Amino acid sequence: LMLGYMDEEALRVTRASGLVTFFSRSKQRLWMKGESSGNTLKVTQIQLDCDQDTLLIQVIPTGPVCHKGTDTCWGATNEARYFLPALEQIIQQRKSDAPEGSYTASLFASGLAKMAQKVGEEAVETVIAALVEDEQALLNESADLLYHLLVLLQTKDTALSRVLDVLKQR
Repeated sequence: LMLGYMDEEALRVTRASGLVTFFSRSKQRLWMKGESSGNTLKVTQIQLDCDQDTLLIQVIPTGPVCHKGTDTCWGATNEARYFLPALEQIIQQRKSDAPEGSYTASLFASGLAKMAQKVGEEAVETVIAALVEDEQALLNESADLLYHLLVLLQTKDTALSRVLDVLKQR
């Protein structure tokens, strides 16, 4: 998404806060990505390269990464793999904040049995849409199914990444 510089203190702050913090060579100070724009980078994984002099920090961006408003500093558009973790984070926030009028919060309030039933209903609707060969309905029902599955996973405090790990192992 971007390239940034860190010193030991920036890495320590990044690990402690879970938000990427760099050392700005021009400002000669630490700066958290998004401190003025709000477009932070939430850390999901930090990897050290083979020479132990470069870090690859995998993140969930909360908005455009580049100061020019693009998704990356190379002009590329973020792929869906960034969207699902971001959606998962929003769902988790709705679970903890329970904002009034939120459909997602109402799903959590309905309880596990109702949430599981909702996933079943969406799965059946997805199958029906596929059988009647209605592509738009299939897309819509698949999106509903995926959304409700993410909510169910949050209900069980299970991250989507754990499901993806199982898929990778298969």
